[in-house]
Amino acid sequence: MWQRIQTLYLAISTLLIASLLMCNVAATIGPGGTEEHIKYYENIVYLIFIVMIISGNGFTLFSYKSRMIQMRLSILEAILMTAFQIWIGVDFIRLRNENELIFSFTAIFPIIAAILNVMAARNIALDEAMVQSAYRLRKSKKK
Repeated sequence: MWQRIQTLYLAISTLLIASLLMCNVAATIGPGGTEEHIKYYENIVYLIFIVMIISGNGFTLFSYKSRMIQMRLSILEAILMTAFQIWIGVDFIRLRNENELIFSFTAIFPIIAAILNVMAARNIALDEAMVQSAYRLRKSKKK
């Protein structure tokens, strides 16, 4: 399972999204210069996205015996991560004028994880094509 590069891509993607549970999404500068941190799990929409992505990526990571399902699920998870990134971007645009809001660098983790998932899907497809071509070659030699 861990010999394939796509498994490492999916594992890194899952760890990136799981790390969001412990990170700050933004910090606000209040009156008097006090800084308040906003965590990802404090926003229910962020929490729902994170839980869906972690569970989906976990299932995708361990469904390595069925490559086609794994490839489709990794594409689906990449779409979900892109939607999460768009949601974070919309919140950034919506909240930037209200007060001093400084977003953390972890706000780009979903798009990095989505890129990793697309790379994993591509490698899964290449791996499946290689297996199918080897199967055809073996089948033609038997005749």
